[in-house]
Amino acid sequence: MSKSHAVDASRREFLKRASALSLASAATPWALSLASLGEAAAAGATDYKALVCVFLYGGNDYANTLIPYDLVNYNLYNAQRPTLAYGRGALDATLLKPAVALADARQYALAPAMTQMADLFNTGRMAAVLNVGTLVQPTTKLQYQKKTVLLPPKLFSHNDQQSVWQSSAAEGANSGWGGRMGDLLMSSNGNATFTCINVSGNAVYLSGNNAVQYQMTVNGPVALRAGSAPLFGSSACSAALQSLITQPRTHLLEAEYNRVTKRALDAGSQLASGLAPATSITTPFPGANSLGDQLKMVARMIASAGTLGTRRQVFFVSMGGFDTHDGLLTVHPGLMGNLSAALAAFHQATVDMGVANQVTTFTASDFGRTLTGNKDGSDHGWGSMHFVLGGAVKGQRFYGTAPVVANNGPDDVGQGRLLPTTSVDQYAATLGSWFGIPDSDLLTVLPNLRNFNASSWNLGFV
Repeated sequence: MSKSHAVDASRREFLKRASALSLASAATPWALSLASLGEAAAAGATDYKALVCVFLYGGNDYANTLIPYDLVNYNLYNAQRPTLAYGRGALDATLLKPAVALADARQYALAPAMTQMADLFNTGRMAAVLNVGTLVQPTTKLQYQKKTVLLPPKLFSHNDQQSVWQSSAAEGANSGWGGRMGDLLMSSNGNATFTCINVSGNAVYLSGNNAVQYQMTVNGPVALRAGSAPLFGSSACSAALQSLITQPRTHLLEAEYNRVTKRALDAGSQLASGLAPATSITTPFPGANSLGDQLKMVARMIASAGTLGTRRQVFFVSMGGFDTHDGLLTVHPGLMGNLSAALAAFHQATVDMGVANQVTTFTASDFGRTLTGNKDGSDHGWGSMHFVLGGAVKGQRFYGTAPVVANNGPDDVGQGRLLPTTSVDQYAATLGSWFGIPDSDLLTVLPNLRNFNASSWNLGFV
């Protein structure tokens, strides 16, 4: 395509998106990306439920997160990463004790810093899902090697695999499966703006075709200058400016900009009076923990559900720093400790608020990493281990298929890069079913789900 044709195509695409009212979803850095008030496709819910996605940016090292503990598999793990493996004795305190034992006397432990999450698992409040990853359709190792099956685009690429996890498409996707769930259930909420809430910036996961993510900070909504203080010390000037930037316009882009700005000001005003104060969350959250701060804001939003008139909400929070090509033993334990402390505090907050059965939290990440190390780190992989917690979770259990611990073994495509045996679509479909999405609509939310047998859509962990 010539440069001039590319410019024309880009201009046409820009205008098409603007006319479709999705210009707001371009995620401006000053948080004018707000939920649309379009019609929902599903009947309204009458109870309250929330999904909370905890995304681990950079690709979490699965092998030092959920670690083989039985002697046979521990020895295989230790042999594959002798410079990175934990000593077996260091795992005693985080040994997981499932209600249903795994085959072949297989056992797992969490990283030593994850004592709170081990307690959540062992008391039935958390489940582990084994070898989850991006797939277009069920894939065998032979099919992968011979390239006779559709594969996720740009495997092992951070940006693209983050996008595929969140949206089922490579970087540049316009909507994610969290936002598409929001599309279907936003009519349940008194104000659709508060359906999809991002407390960590912007992520395609929360963008829908009608629902657009509302971005917050750990301290609350981002105030627009037009509404946060008198302009030049004059309330009259502020009123005049607000009128200029919120009144209807005849020009398409001006009208959309003003409409979104008005909604931002209205939403900020509603949250200022309706958001539960931080002091109303009595559960202690860990200090110096960014994820904990984000989850405390999620807890405040959940506590405000009655005041704000929300019945279905999808939240997104995140941690970074997981691209551990080096310094794994220096960096990763701290990340695991922060994750464990934040998730434990948040779950306890839902218990203290009496909504634990109505809030399901789950982890996600770009990909897993290689089992074999590169002296002091690990490289980009594919499948990984993930966790789901909440009062509705059928915890103290493992779901999915435990992979063989090996380099170039039957379950990996080299260096211990796991070939996923559970797809993100199946993981998400299980969450969506609990959230209230009918099976027929799951195919809209998760386009690759149709490639998997319907009997395998629900993994049964919630």
